[in-house]
Amino acid sequence: LVNNLGVFGSAAPLEIDDAEWRRYFEVNVLSAVRLIRACLPGMKERGWGRILNLASDSAVAVPAEMIHYGMTKTALLAVGRGFAKDAAGTGVTVNSVIAGPTRTGGVEEFVRELVGTELPWDEAQRAFMVRYRPQSLIQRLIEPAEIAHMVVYLASPLASATTGGALRVDGGYVDSILP
Repeated sequence: LVNNLGVFGSAAPLEIDDAEWRRYFEVNVLSAVRLIRACLPGMKERGWGRILNLASDSAVAVPAEMIHYGMTKTALLAVGRGFAKDAAGTGVTVNSVIAGPTRTGGVEEFVRELVGTELPWDEAQRAFMVRYRPQSLIQRLIEPAEIAHMVVYLASPLASATTGGALRVDGGYVDSILP
């Protein structure tokens, strides 16, 4: 099970109303919880399974313009760790992937929203990274395939001793040795 559903966007922190906070929590956290509750019992019964939650660097380095998003990704890390404990000793692993700023259609729109539409893409991406994500060590958006490599490993039998973790594919964005 790969939980990768999520909504994100920027907003002035004091302008995020209760309905938006609830919408972000419902989509980004409770959708994963519901799917885990549906799949985990069968995985435990079979003695094997993999559950992966796609979190974000925003879980541990919450951007000021995305507090509501960061809160949900932090909660998703806790959900992963908690369900890993529930699955202890069953052959099922539960992990979270802390993805850094990744080039997707939605992120391209987000970058354009923050830095403008007049710059060519490469310049817009650089401007975004310099202004909004300067702590990135790779100084570029991560390609989706780079995240997928970690997901493939964690979904494989090779990851049998990796559980309850929050593994980073963040381009060095999070300034920490541990997540």
